[in-house]
Amino acid sequence: MAKEMVAMILAGGQGSRLYALTDKLAKPAVPFGGKYRIIDFPLSNCVNSGIDTVGILTQYQPLVLNEYIGHGQPWDLDRLYGGAHVLPPYQQASGSDWYKGTANAIYQNLSFLRRYDPEYVIILSGDQICKQDYNDFLQFHKSKDAEFSVAVMEVPWDEASRFGLMVADANDRITEFQEKPKEPKSNLASMGIYIFNWDVLEKYLTEDEANPESSNDFGNDIIPALLRDNRRMYAYHFNGYWKDVGTISSLWEANMEILDPEHSGINLFDDDWKIYSRNSGMPGHTVGNNAIIDNALITDGCRIGGTVRHSILFAGVKVEEGAVVEDAVVMSGTTIKAGAKVSHCIIAENVEIGENAVVGEMPKGESKDVATVGSNVKIGARAVIGPKAMIKTDVKEGESQC
Repeated sequence: MAKEMVAMILAGGQGSRLYALTDKLAKPAVPFGGKYRIIDFPLSNCVNSGIDTVGILTQYQPLVLNEYIGHGQPWDLDRLYGGAHVLPPYQQASGSDWYKGTANAIYQNLSFLRRYDPEYVIILSGDQICKQDYNDFLQFHKSKDAEFSVAVMEVPWDEASRFGLMVADANDRITEFQEKPKEPKSNLASMGIYIFNWDVLEKYLTEDEANPESSNDFGNDIIPALLRDNRRMYAYHFNGYWKDVGTISSLWEANMEILDPEHSGINLFDDDWKIYSRNSGMPGHTVGNNAIIDNALITDGCRIGGTVRHSILFAGVKVEEGAVVEDAVVMSGTTIKAGAKVSHCIIAENVEIGENAVVGEMPKGESKDVATVGSNVKIGARAVIGPKAMIKTDVKEGESQC
């Protein structure tokens, strides 16, 4: 059965500009964001976009990356037909076994693509931090009746000469490609993410391989050949988060941007677009500037802005600034809003405690009373839940229950 689209991730880069970080490690395997590796982002994008067949082309220092990917189970890519496949270079009867360039790397794996006979092939970089819906990109490609599409981002004009640039008309059709020009005609920087019609990709890779003068590179050879032949080429404008983490400074910046998701656009807590990892579970917890934590167990995915004392917080709990949690057991997915006070109680999963609400109180004397709130309950703003209360249903704003 043919696949609509197969993804090929170029993950063999040495990453020499990351110096000591890639001395014994392929760049896509470099750790990122507390519990991820760079390769997790294109893999997660594929899964979230409904792509279930992915080839990962490895080369430089592949051992850690190969072990990390395994059979693709953490990304739901352990399939009987399709799934994740690590594709290292190998000796062929025709000669060379080392990937000579980005285009040659795909060429050497044409047999893998023929196995699935896709309509489209998306080519991705394994060393970028990017959250992108590839299905949206594919719909653009189809709507334009394109043979080749490239994802582009607008960059400041004064920085445009650092990038490979696509010059496009008002209909987004590409008319020219400039590789790091001194005088840029466009500020549409190529992200190195391409969609090809499969027959077009196969034809041009085969012709490129037969050309002894070629450097076997998409930017230097394949894209100029498509332009020369007046193929239907279009620029897809991407407005989400994307960063090429090819330098120490850009890798540091991308990590720091995780701490400010509202402004940076990279939100690892987005339940609608999860980033999966072999280190399963939620992102690491975060602690705000004004937070106070004292003798507490804080699990993955918690976001602490208020005060937490002598409590256990399960995964994904959010304590907003000004809230106080003391002597409490708070289970996964619960939100405690600003000004709320939660004391000597058990809060079940996925509860919302409204602003300035009070749940439980610290015991007086030898009292063993423990306030309890059941799962999926919503406690309204300024509501008061007494120390003996057993709450199973929503409590309205300002209401008291003992």
